[in-house]
Amino acid sequence: MKKITVFCGSSFGTEEIYKEQAELLGKTLAKQNIGLVYGGANVGLMGAVADGALSENGTVIGVLPNFLRSKEIAHQGLTELVLVESMHERKTKMSDLCDGVIALPGGFGTLEELFEMLTWAQLGLHKKPIAILNINGFYDALIQLLNVMVEKGLLKDVNAEMLLVSDNIEDLLDKMRNYRPPTVGKWIDKGKV
Repeated sequence: MKKITVFCGSSFGTEEIYKEQAELLGKTLAKQNIGLVYGGANVGLMGAVADGALSENGTVIGVLPNFLRSKEIAHQGLTELVLVESMHERKTKMSDLCDGVIALPGGFGTLEELFEMLTWAQLGLHKKPIAILNINGFYDALIQLLNVMVEKGLLKDVNAEMLLVSDNIEDLLDKMRNYRPPTVGKWIDKGKV
C-alpha cells in the first residue's frame, strides 16, 4: 500500500485517546512510507492525523472542497492540497488517490464516506481494503448493527467481512495488507444469504 485515505471527525470528540491515536496513525503511516490522503482540514482529528504524518516527514495530500477553504480550515503545511468543487468530488478523488481506507471516530460525514466506500466495494467498483480503527470501542455499536443486518438477511456475511476492524494500528495495517476481496457478487438470491 502506497497511500491510505483516512476518514475522521473535524472535531476531537470527548476522549483524548481519539486525538492520540489519530496522531499515532499519521506517524505510523509516515514511518512505513505510506502516504496519507485525507480531507485537507487543520481541525479536529483530521488535523491530528495530518500533523502526525507531517511530524515524521510523511507525504500528506489533502482534498478539500472550495467552500470549506473559504472558512479558513485548510491545513497550510501539506505536501499537496487538492481543491474540488463538491463533497462528492472530494470522496471520488480521495478514493482515486488511495490503495485503502481507514475510518477513525467521526460523525455523519465519516460514516457516509465509510459506507460509500463499502458500497462501491460491494458493487465491485474497487477492491481496496476498508478498515475501522476501533479506538476505545467507538464503533462497537456499528459492528453490532452490521451483525444484525447479516442475521436479518439484508447483508451477506462475505460483504460484512469486507470491513476490517482492529483497535491496534499495526494489526489493522497487517489486515489491510493481507486483505482479499470477496469473489461473490452483491445480489442475494431469494431465500439465500
